[in-house]
Amino acid sequence: MRRYQYHFILAFIALCVFAAIYLALGYIPARATMLYGVPARALSISDRIEYSTRLLSHGDLLTTPLNPNGVEQTFRIEQGESIASVATRLEQSSIIVSAQAFYDYVVYTGLDLTIQAGDYTLSPALSIIDITRELQDATPADINFVILSGWRMEEIAASLPTSGLDISPEAFLAAARTAPQVLALPSSATMEGFFLPDSYILPRSTTVDQLLEAIARNFALHISADMQAGFAAQGLDVYQAVTLASIVERESINDEEMTLISSVFINRLNVGMTLGSDPTVQYALGYDSSAQTWWTNPLSLDDLKFDSPYNTYIYAGLPPAPISNPSLEALHAVAFPATSPYYYFQAKCDGSGYHTFAVTFEEHLSNGCP
Repeated sequence: MRRYQYHFILAFIALCVFAAIYLALGYIPARATMLYGVPARALSISDRIEYSTRLLSHGDLLTTPLNPNGVEQTFRIEQGESIASVATRLEQSSIIVSAQAFYDYVVYTGLDLTIQAGDYTLSPALSIIDITRELQDATPADINFVILSGWRMEEIAASLPTSGLDISPEAFLAAARTAPQVLALPSSATMEGFFLPDSYILPRSTTVDQLLEAIARNFALHISADMQAGFAAQGLDVYQAVTLASIVERESINDEEMTLISSVFINRLNVGMTLGSDPTVQYALGYDSSAQTWWTNPLSLDDLKFDSPYNTYIYAGLPPAPISNPSLEALHAVAFPATSPYYYFQAKCDGSGYHTFAVTFEEHLSNGCP
């Protein structure tokens, strides 16, 4: 009798072990896969069993919203924030019903590795599974709109389709033909020259008028009383100074030369010489469709004869308006130019982007490349 009981107990234990193995290796993972999808490949067998068991233990928590009538709120995930922290804050913010259920689900699915930092609009009317899907695509509320030094308006417009702003290049150019009042420009002036190169943090919902207003205010903020006094000391008003700075910007590759290049142009203006600047001709020529650029280079002899008020080889003085959007460094160079005897400059022959400067035309010719 005792031997019979002993065998019965062994058989019962073996059956229990078999059932446990079946549940662990068969039913539980299969059930979790059916309900929640295939587990992440990175999980070991033991981890798959553990997280499958956890998910099934949560019952309806993963699919039931915390509050079907809940109101949307902004939720930010910081760069480098742990998933455990995200889960805890989601529960503390009353967006999800269970931080543990959220954590177990994202680890099981592998979505913990693809949740992105950024700002999200989330609602407690969404289930944990829905919230997890929302966290796979961060669409920041704000965008970083960058204007590069020396761009003309058309180049700024061309950057808009990939900027995150819902502003077409055509709408931008049409609006930019009239400058905001904060700039106090002549009535005929456009905003060319007054798009101060910078990084602008803007809401995605920014309209074209709001964009121009923000950029105009940024320009006005950076033109100090000292700079305006510097412009006046050169015999220039702000509009004229921006026009000259736009030429200095396009002529300069190395910022440290800007004050010297500025001095050459101011010296020429003071004695009534033409400025003889290639970028003004490039601006007059407009878009070069063959080279797909707004800045034709090199210029031909015929190009230099192109009849336009912007051609400073033909017409003395400043062109009628800025030819690009100058950096703050170029504006400073016009306000506070170097004191020099030079009337000429040309690029050095070594490809460095630096220039040689000359007082006389004969010296200028001797500086030419062989």
